[in-house]
Amino acid sequence: MSKKIWQPSKNLIKNSELSSFEKFISKKTNINFNKEYKKIHDWSVKKSTDFWSYFWDFSKIKGDKSDKKIKKSKTFYKNYFLPGSKLNFTENLLSKNNEEKALTFISENGFREEKNWKDLNINVSKLTDFLETMGIKKGDRVSAYLPNITETVEIFLASSAIGAIWSSCSPDFGAKGVIERFSQVKPKILFIIDRYFYNGKEINVQNRLLDIVSKISSIKHIVIVKYPGQRQLIKRFNIRKVNIHNFSKIKSKKKIIKKKFKRFDFEHELAILYSSGTTGKPKCICHRTGGVLIQHKKEHQLHCDIKEGDNVFYFTTCGWMMWNWLISVLALKASIVLYDGSPVFKDNELLLKIAEKEKITLFGISAKYIDSLRKVKPKLKYKYYLPKLKTICSTGSPLSIDGFKYIYNNIKKRVHLASISGGTDIVSCFVLGNLYQPVNLGEIQNKGLGMNVDVFDDNGRSILNKKGELVCKSPFPSMPIKFWKDKNNEKFKKAYFNKFKNIWHHGDFSEITNNGGYIIYGRSDATLNPGGVRLGTSEIYNEVDRFKEIKEAIAIGQSWKNDVRIILFVVMNDKFRMNLDLEKRLKFSIKKNASPRHVPDKILVVNDIPKTKSGKIVELAVKNTLEGIPIKNAEALIDPTVLNQFKNLKI
Repeated sequence: MSKKIWQPSKNLIKNSELSSFEKFISKKTNINFNKEYKKIHDWSVKKSTDFWSYFWDFSKIKGDKSDKKIKKSKTFYKNYFLPGSKLNFTENLLSKNNEEKALTFISENGFREEKNWKDLNINVSKLTDFLETMGIKKGDRVSAYLPNITETVEIFLASSAIGAIWSSCSPDFGAKGVIERFSQVKPKILFIIDRYFYNGKEINVQNRLLDIVSKISSIKHIVIVKYPGQRQLIKRFNIRKVNIHNFSKIKSKKKIIKKKFKRFDFEHELAILYSSGTTGKPKCICHRTGGVLIQHKKEHQLHCDIKEGDNVFYFTTCGWMMWNWLISVLALKASIVLYDGSPVFKDNELLLKIAEKEKITLFGISAKYIDSLRKVKPKLKYKYYLPKLKTICSTGSPLSIDGFKYIYNNIKKRVHLASISGGTDIVSCFVLGNLYQPVNLGEIQNKGLGMNVDVFDDNGRSILNKKGELVCKSPFPSMPIKFWKDKNNEKFKKAYFNKFKNIWHHGDFSEITNNGGYIIYGRSDATLNPGGVRLGTSEIYNEVDRFKEIKEAIAIGQSWKNDVRIILFVVMNDKFRMNLDLEKRLKFSIKKNASPRHVPDKILVVNDIPKTKSGKIVELAVKNTLEGIPIKNAEALIDPTVLNQFKNLKI
């Protein structure tokens, strides 16, 4: 039975953006939704085309909206919303041009700087002019090998301003990972940082440049960006047929010609994002301008209640889709806070200190961060003064019940905790929060407006209170256009439409509760199948996370004697060792609170656990390594050598 942990006040509901939107729709349709989320959601799915068209008007998207609401097709991904509409993504994000703060950058080394809206407009204009002078035009790819800094935002906005296609990798990707991604999309220009910092260590990035350029012949221009607050690393490059530019000189240009934004089709390509690539070459997921903007604005306004003047933070890198989600906040005339570095550099409470000092209104972190904080700081007891904080968002992996409790018992009592879930595939969310419903322990509140989300069994039937596959039964604007250079959409169809005919299959093992809440149990390809029964790994992790002795864990199902057995690998916290007593207590906790089937057959201690660049653990890579199956793209991992400890194990 669901346990309510937070209830929005009547005043909060009344003054929410969702309430304003409901009034707007009621005037258009004469429907009274009575502040009931289910009613407004049902309408948004049933009248999907009206919903997206009305939301364009409500959110004041700058552009030329077509009278036609949809171009229909029997093929799921060939439905086009608001066909004929035109807009410019950058025009919408440069929503102000005054001296109010637009963004703040903070580095782990203590450097901090602010940029106001006027500065942002000027710098984007200079970069736009530079790109056009270099011959970059609509449809060309602009690649960025940059950290989460102000300059990255400016370059992205300049790229989208002229209709170029943005593609970025964070510098924690090695040269091989960058080459695997950018070589597929053939960029004309590469922006590269000279160095970056992580956990007190300075890492030289421009030393990788010769290797990258030698493997990607399409690059004709390179722009070297110095890390903020540092002197530029000086190194002379002599690369044939490639022009090298200094970013600081581009920004120092004084003459600025303010140009009118050219508007592009709603379907025009905005950005190419990459799948994690742990099972093969990274997929190049191409997203559309209008779909990304309208979906992000919907999530920011109607689900996260972001308003003009808010100050939004999300811990992310430029290699994760949450970076794109964060930058779009500018379209709401709100400001954003960028952080680059380790989230726990010299201080486990570093991000909370930033939230307090910067007066953050939406604080975005990963579920893993909360679980880690809970272990090292179990009794924060509202240590930080956070009067402006309205929303805490959690994503990256399922947030445990203890994680929910920890936030309300230690960080802030009166706050909207929105656990959210979606992915790079849709650069947004399928399920997330809202201010019409309470927050229940361990549950994501509901599906997103306009998103016809459901959970199916293996036969394609809707199920309630049972675990199954997360699906979306109707098209939506932020569907990717395609995978780049994917002949006849073969990889695209295989990724999302192989399991259920003409239904988006997302690959999350999920459950819908009686009150419409969602529980995500992990990725479908990582589910455990002992005795033919599918089990979610998150249920095991929820119990492991209760033990202060254990830092983190990864569970896999190993093929064994014509069945599957569960192996749990754990990383111990300092000063603790695995012993028979701890193993016994751990197994009992899993048996009692998950089920007897979840109890691992073996518990083994390892030094580290493999993770993707966005911090997600990769069960499939461990399973394949354990069973002697080669890993096709270990470069997608933060540290591929971690997999060595799982090779040739005799267990």
